[in-house]
Amino acid sequence: MNNTITIRNMVCDRCRTAVQRLLDQRGLRWLRIDLGEVELKEALDDATLDALRADLGSVGFDLVLERDAQVINKVKSAIIEQVHHSEAKRVELSKLVQETVHLEFSSVSKLFSEVEGITLEHYFLLQRLERVKELIRYREMTFSEIAFATGFSSAAHMSAQFKQLTGMTPTSFRGTHGSRSPLDRVGKA
Repeated sequence: MNNTITIRNMVCDRCRTAVQRLLDQRGLRWLRIDLGEVELKEALDDATLDALRADLGSVGFDLVLERDAQVINKVKSAIIEQVHHSEAKRVELSKLVQETVHLEFSSVSKLFSEVEGITLEHYFLLQRLERVKELIRYREMTFSEIAFATGFSSAAHMSAQFKQLTGMTPTSFRGTHGSRSPLDRVGKA
């Protein structure tokens, strides 16, 4: 019996804490809480699952129950973890996807596009640009350092992608204190 549940919109350490608090309040024992996934000590009955779904919904999360949605959620969580919380700067997207869900990249990419309405590559780029925005706002790094830290080949490449997708240059963004998107809303219209 599978005791792992997948939770949509878990994108940061505060999310983990919030989910842990909900599980503890409900008296549910868990073994592991990762971004987007919780391994429970015991399987949940339908009534408890429905109650947990309501609790999660009240704080902006949702249970993912169907297999395709679970695959997509795992991939999104892995990308967010890699881009926003990992020290490794350059990553091959196809390798990250394959290691995360143990499926061929092409089939996951096709599924992602069908369900999310954008390509997996574009989602990955949008997450990286959100990280660029975050680092620009901190004002602790040069654009070259930011480009390296976010896996771009150069500051010029990063700037071109940034301008194409945000309509402004990184320098303009820095000067205007431009806005960022919540990580779970990246790629949504």
